[in-house]
Amino acid sequence: MAEPEGYESVLCVKPEVHVYRVPPRASNRGYRAAEWQLDQPAWSGRMRITARGDTAYIKLEDKNSGELFAQAPVEQFPSIAVESVTDSSRYFVIRIEDGNGRRAFIGVGFVDRGDAFDFNVALQDHFKWVKQQGELAKQARNPDQGPKLDLGFKEGETIKLSIANMKKKEGSSGGRPRLAGSGGASLIPPPPGSKAPLFPLPGGQAPPPLAGPQAGTAEAADPSMPWPPQPPVSTGEEALDIWGDFAKASGSFSSQAQQNSGWVQF
Repeated sequence: MAEPEGYESVLCVKPEVHVYRVPPRASNRGYRAAEWQLDQPAWSGRMRITARGDTAYIKLEDKNSGELFAQAPVEQFPSIAVESVTDSSRYFVIRIEDGNGRRAFIGVGFVDRGDAFDFNVALQDHFKWVKQQGELAKQARNPDQGPKLDLGFKEGETIKLSIANMKKKEGSSGGRPRLAGSGGASLIPPPPGSKAPLFPLPGGQAPPPLAGPQAGTAEAADPSMPWPPQPPVSTGEEALDIWGDFAKASGSFSSQAQQNSGWVQF
């Protein structure tokens, strides 16, 4: 069987391996290495595992010349091409093929258990890579068949939002009193000449109006008396009179006192 063309990579190399003749299996219970005459191997050499495309090849070669003794192509793992024995972890049964299509089963054993572990892991890693490449190629051919993320609501499904600091106690103002025109309590200006408070009364009530003259009194009968009473208009003499105390005080200083105090009269 001719090898397919393409790049060949090396997966694992073990310098020492033994080959045994495997007796025909009488039942389906599996192979047992104890039945192989382990002290008399049929051949000894090195093992080299290579990969070309999706297929791995187990090659048994001469240690010195590198001449090929046998080759076992592996297209799947685990499969009938490579089987473990039931009584040891260092021995396997592989299916070899020649160029004429003939097949045979032989036993392969490793001296060290670590070599047997590497042999098993090399085949597992290769076919894991083959599986990943197949999935990527399938997605590239059919990009619309991949899994899609569904973010829509199902039938009867609801969502609940919890937002903090949205509720306030009933009756709480929660702010400062606002001026007139801003929706708060209005400030009523007092009438001229009054001393009414400029701040609103409790509850937003306006201050009571000033009491007018009672009926039957002289103030009520005299039309010349305006209500509310207006502040008196000051004349020039009254305006100057407010400085009278200062004028009197300036004349009470004696000349001797002015000289002693350092004041200079202009």
